[in-house]
Amino acid sequence: MLELDLSAFPVLRTERLVLREITAADAPALFALRTDERVMRHLARPRASTEQDAAGLIEQIAEGRSKGTGITWGISLPDATKLLGTIGFYRLRPEHYTAEVGYLLSPDHWRQGLMTEALIAVTAHGFGMGFWRIEAITDPANAASRGLLERSGYRYEGTLRGNMHWQGTQLDSAVYARLASD
Repeated sequence: MLELDLSAFPVLRTERLVLREITAADAPALFALRTDERVMRHLARPRASTEQDAAGLIEQIAEGRSKGTGITWGISLPDATKLLGTIGFYRLRPEHYTAEVGYLLSPDHWRQGLMTEALIAVTAHGFGMGFWRIEAITDPANAASRGLLERSGYRYEGTLRGNMHWQGTQLDSAVYARLASD
């Protein structure tokens, strides 16, 4: 079984980004992301109602890392501290050397290749942590997310029909994965 040590937060740097720990100071930016319908349209997740909801999510992220059940990075530009998005591993299954990756990015920064850069860096870090398989599950209608995954070396494995229940509706999920051997 994979032994994960998430006690020290790993700051990752790419050509244009710093992937860093999310702090309480990021609550306003996270609130803006979690209330933007363009960002949340394809996510079957509750929208934030207040900035306190975002602060609570930041606490959950920190708790998940302390318990070894997930790690989420804040995405920023190197010369600024403003949170542009998030990316991280959750639904960790260390007994299977597997994690799921998820991400959000402010629409002001869409179509600039920033999330591709972040996803490639986080994926490489995940393989360095010892994961063998990293999965991504997305709305089949989310063409931008599907393209991001394919550009980042993830392979489409199929669609799970009606596997999620959200707000009175059964939703499908497109499954992508990348293996350390890819």
